[in-house]
Amino acid sequence: MDGLAWMGFIFGILGLVAFGRVHQLEKTLKEKGILDTGKKDE
Repeated sequence: MDGLAWMGFIFGILGLVAFGRVHQLEKTLKEKGILDTGKKDE
């Protein structure tokens, strides 16, 4: 069971790192005007 705990910890850390990188990419693309802000005129 100790191995499962370590695997969960490692995957959790990797998930946080991936989330941070996606957030940074989204911010960069919005600044360059490539990514829409998500607001639609209806």
